[in-house]
Amino acid sequence: MARLSVNVDHVATLRQARLSREPDPVTAALKAEIAGADGITVHLREDRRHIQDRDLAILKKTIKTRLNLEMAATKEMLGIALEVKPHMVTIVPEKRQELTTEGGLDVRTHMDKLKRFIQTLRESKIAVNLFIDPSPDIVKLCHKTGPDGVEIHTGRYAEALTDRERSVELKRVYDSILLAKRVNLRIHAGHGLDYQNVSDVAAIKEIEEFAIGFAIVARSVYTGMEEAVREMARLVR
Repeated sequence: MARLSVNVDHVATLRQARLSREPDPVTAALKAEIAGADGITVHLREDRRHIQDRDLAILKKTIKTRLNLEMAATKEMLGIALEVKPHMVTIVPEKRQELTTEGGLDVRTHMDKLKRFIQTLRESKIAVNLFIDPSPDIVKLCHKTGPDGVEIHTGRYAEALTDRERSVELKRVYDSILLAKRVNLRIHAGHGLDYQNVSDVAAIKEIEEFAIGFAIVARSVYTGMEEAVREMARLVR
């Protein structure tokens, strides 16, 4: 049965819009756990546009499940991860001008850097996933860098406009997952998944965990965080 890690970044986005104290992503995370979330995900960005260092530190001390820190492969973020020691780090690409992460890591170009980065984290007993586009070739490259697993980027599937496009993208996701399974990588998935499109991906039994945030936070505006998490957990499982 797949796990659900709830990303609370956009609770912090709303808070930062007014540079206020509310809504607090820490409170949202605790409510998500009460509703059955198996973990909490946050992305600490270089520009601190939503999650702040304070949020990360408090979440590590207070949540009862698992903390997944999404971050770029930079010296600053490595130092923060080694200090906070989240249960898992997901290495993602990052550009200041993007609204949200636009694609997977360029593993081929940065392979040597990623190998060293991953080794340092794993030596501190922090599990490491790489956020990648759905491509068997990229999965092969990932395996050579030594992570614990991969998170398959489902954005193109989620944004597909026709049934044919959706089917093509779902097959790309599935083929990548099958190869990741064969080379003993843990398999996570996320990006763009919502209450309407998650079921077909959730039917892929090899996926161990989903990281979903924006759809849950958006639904929580109407239903409250706990109900939004419960419904997504039901669909994922």
